[in-house]
Order: sequence, then structure tokens, then C-alpha cells
Amino acid sequence: METINLLAGGPKSEWPVDLNHRLEQNPCIGIDRGTLHLLDMGITPYAAIGDFDSVSANELALIQQRVEIVHQSNPIKDETDTELALQFAGQQFPAAHLTLYGFSGGRLDQLLTNLLMVYRPFLTDVITRLTLQDRHNWIQFYQPGTNLVEKQPGMKYLDFVALEPTTLTLPDEKYQLDRFAVKRPTSFSSNEFLGEQGTFTFDHGIMMVVQSHD
Repeated sequence: METINLLAGGPKSEWPVDLNHRLEQNPCIGIDRGTLHLLDMGITPYAAIGDFDSVSANELALIQQRVEIVHQSNPIKDETDTELALQFAGQQFPAAHLTLYGFSGGRLDQLLTNLLMVYRPFLTDVITRLTLQDRHNWIQFYQPGTNLVEKQPGMKYLDFVALEPTTLTLPDEKYQLDRFAVKRPTSFSSNEFLGEQGTFTFDHGIMMVVQSHD
């Protein structure tokens, strides 16, 4: 499956250490100031999405000069720049996996919005093909049923975040559950893989799975 990289404007301190190499391997979409970060790395994005209220007039002119597709939105809107970029990417690349970088490390309200945007109706089609990655975390979202999670290189911990009431089974992780009734949003953190992959089953809502390291 083709991968499309999206870079938001979060601080560079939260980027994976090899981000430049990762971005060079696949088409990229810049989100607001993330577009400038791409250009600074010598990467011309496929598109730039955002209201661009975090860049100067000169920086915006540079983006418009260097990037073929620029979708500039009104700053007064119901969607975030990241949501609009994911919607655009999902429509332009309906069979691709979408990897979002630069989503963390700044304002807490923006981080929460980035984690909960999977509930936006217009992003329903991208939920299961979306990954959020930063220096310490690898985040994916799953729909009800039995799901397989593959351990990512360098990641130690495994967190199952039930965003809604559900019944959760963890049959082959270090700490196991058997049809555990989750009654409220709950984070089952600091679990671990026993091998190179694990499975889990749940029956309602969306499950956020976080692989992480210190």
C-alpha cells in the first residue's frame, strides 16, 4: 500500500529522529507551517493545506510559489487544518496509508483534537489507514472486531485506549483481559508484546492503540 506523509507544524523536538529520510520516500502534504518545514528540508510537497495563519505574508508567498496545489482556508472555520489535510489526502489517495507527523508537542488542546478527530464524520474513511507518529509514539485506530497489531521497531510499551464503553479481550499480551467490560473511556497503559505481534478484540466504538518508548 502506498504511503502519503503529512507534516503539521508541531515542534521539531517531537519529530522521529529519521523523519527527513522517511519523508523523502513518499509523497508529502504540508499542513500550514509544516509546509515550510518540508521546503526547508528540500522536499516539495504534493500539496499545502491550511489557513496559514502561522506563517508570514512572505512565507505564504514562498509556499504559493513553490507548491503547485495550495488550498488556503478561512481561519474562521469548523475544521482544523489537520482535519482538512486528512480529508484532502483521503480523497486524493483513496487506497493509500496516511502517516501524520508534527501533531504533538505544542498546545494540549490541539493534541486532544488531533487524537479525537477520528470521530469527525468526514474522516470515517481514513480511520483504519491512519498512523500518527512522533519521537516516542506510534498511534493507530481500530474498528470493532478482532485486530492484529504488529510491534514497531524500538517500541516497548503497548497501550489500548477504549474511547467508548466496550468489551475488550487481550488474549496474547503481557497483561491479558477476557471480555472485560469497559464502562467509560479508559487507557490500558504500559502493556507489552510477548512476541512480534498481538491481537485484541472489542465490540463497540473506536480503539486507539499506542506503541511507545521512553
